[in-house]
Amino acid sequence: MDQETAYDGPQIVGMDLHRSRSVLLRMTPQGTRLGRVRIDNSPTGLKAEIAKAGPHPQVVPEATYGWYWAADTLQEAGAEVHLAHPLGVKLFSHRRVKTDEREAADLADLLRMGRLPQAWIAPPQVRRLREPVRYRHKPVGRCHVG
Repeated sequence: MDQETAYDGPQIVGMDLHRSRSVLLRMTPQGTRLGRVRIDNSPTGLKAEIAKAGPHPQVVPEATYGWYWAADTLQEAGAEVHLAHPLGVKLFSHRRVKTDEREAADLADLLRMGRLPQAWIAPPQVRRLREPVRYRHKPVGRCHVG
C-alpha cells in the first residue's frame, strides 16, 4: 500500500481491473482517499486487500474482460459489488492523462456520488449459458460473408 489512513467507517473501493494486475483505491463516502494498492490478480490476494476495507465495503470494478472472478471473489468476501458499465463510464472520463489510480478513483467517485452507470451482474448459472453462445458467435462472425 503506497498510502494508508486509519479509518474504521464504511468504505467505497474503486477497482481498475486488468488481466494480470489490478489497482484498488479505497475512500470514505465523503471522498477522502484512504489508500491504494496494485495487486497481482488472484482470489487470495483480492480477498486479503478487500479485508482492509472493513465489513461490507461497496466495490466497483468495470465490466471488462475477466470481471466474473473478481465479482465472485468480492461477494464471497462480503463486499457489495456494483459493476460499472464500460460505455457509460467513458461518457464521464474526459481526461487526457489516464492512470490506473485515476480510473479506480473515478469509479469510486461515481459510485459515491450516485452517478455510476451500472451493468447487470449475471448469476453464475446465467453466465454458464452465455459462454457457449459468445464463443460460437466469434468464429461465426468472422465467417459471415455479405
